[in-house]
Amino acid sequence: MGRRKKGDDVSGWVVLDKPDDMTSTHAVAAIRRAFNAQKAGHAGTLDPLASGVLPIALGEATKTVPWLMEARKTYLFTIKWGASTDTQDREGKVVATSDVRPTEDAIRAALPGFLGEIEQVPPQFSAVKVDGERAYDLARAGEAVELESRLVTVYEAELVGTEPDLAHFRVRSGKGFYIRALVRDLAAKLGAEGHVWRLRRTAVGPFTEAESVTLDALEDLRHKGAASERLKPVETALDDIPALAINGEDAFKLRQGRPIVLLPHVMEALKPKFRDRTIAGQDASRAAVALFEGKAVALGDVRAGKFSPTRVFHLAD
Repeated sequence: MGRRKKGDDVSGWVVLDKPDDMTSTHAVAAIRRAFNAQKAGHAGTLDPLASGVLPIALGEATKTVPWLMEARKTYLFTIKWGASTDTQDREGKVVATSDVRPTEDAIRAALPGFLGEIEQVPPQFSAVKVDGERAYDLARAGEAVELESRLVTVYEAELVGTEPDLAHFRVRSGKGFYIRALVRDLAAKLGAEGHVWRLRRTAVGPFTEAESVTLDALEDLRHKGAASERLKPVETALDDIPALAINGEDAFKLRQGRPIVLLPHVMEALKPKFRDRTIAGQDASRAAVALFEGKAVALGDVRAGKFSPTRVFHLAD
């Protein structure tokens, strides 16, 4: 007889407004306790000194985390000019200083160079693995860390305001992008020294700041027995994937891991909605989500007139 899992069978997404001075791991643990959930995970680490949107998956929603990891993210952040730190944020040790204070015109002229698909070297204090070790662990131990550049995408980057010694920005980016690395590289391009003073994430894919909930507010709801009001359906993270409405018979087959046959007109309707994409290193250009009565039944691959399930959801009615 299998060991009974601890906690409740809870599935869905919580859009947490993570406070600063809290790690993403601690945030996940707090949400898991609030719902007494058997399983939990997050979609994209947020630095301890950063606040804002941290989508946390419970139960069956954890199966959709790789899809949300690929989602676009929006950040508001502030650069403080005058000093660079080893961590590129206000927590680090000052490693260089300068009297240069870039003008608004100079900043705006430099930003287009960071748009589109660009090469970026992650910060030394980052979760990137080097020979099986986290870069930040090696950096804290005083080891010189050589990180390779990687291709990242920036969709929007704008200066939204300035104050003495401060510049405020809004950036919309893709997977694997580091704001701290952007600040490092932008300061270098401007011949200045600077670091991240404040950082807030305002959106991850379909999840936005407007619908987020703080830990205090969630705790209040939990005491009232209403925490489930802030739980979003599993399929919310799959909003940009072609959806396939199915009947009860097909839902039964998919839950058994069996493929279903699609009629020609269904295939024709799906084809224009497919696009090139890679999820967790795998081709997902023909991916779709099957829904029965509006609820996710399976993620799968559409080919040769069939929908073959790759991830099956076991959701309570």
